[in-house]
Amino acid sequence: MKRKTATEEQNHLPVIGVGPLYVLPTVAVTILAIALSKRNIIPPLGTVPVIPFYIAGSLSIVCGIYLWAAAVFSSRIDVKIKQNTLVTDGIYAHVRNPVYSAFLFLCTGALLLCCNIFLLILPPLFWLYLTVFIKLTEEKWLLKQYGAEFETYCKKVNRCIPSIVGNE
Repeated sequence: MKRKTATEEQNHLPVIGVGPLYVLPTVAVTILAIALSKRNIIPPLGTVPVIPFYIAGSLSIVCGIYLWAAAVFSSRIDVKIKQNTLVTDGIYAHVRNPVYSAFLFLCTGALLLCCNIFLLILPPLFWLYLTVFIKLTEEKWLLKQYGAEFETYCKKVNRCIPSIVGNE
């Protein structure tokens, strides 16, 4: 019996993918920004209404937790990747990258809870980093792996920001 090579055994995308290369820097910058804000190294710009920041921050965190849980537990993305299946249902009908989006929402929520307007420059930068990063890596891999099926999916579903309606 011939033993399969690593390449033959793994004709699917990596399960973790490039996730740590997005998540770790984003979380690290968020933690650093919060620490600098708390120490007044990044001082707040005047007084801001705290309640709206707390509400928006809390909602963003809840949304992030939901996105992550829906991708990992409901859609079972790890299993689908190993089966070499393009996942387009469940949470993936609402956003193409729910795990990355989850961290975008979680970090944004944490920054909002600081009530420091200066920190609000970071979420658009995180989004830009995510967009460029995904376009240069995973989207190229997925296009090569799934071709027209992935192109059609991209036309229907947002990369980072979930749609409420979905495309199931």
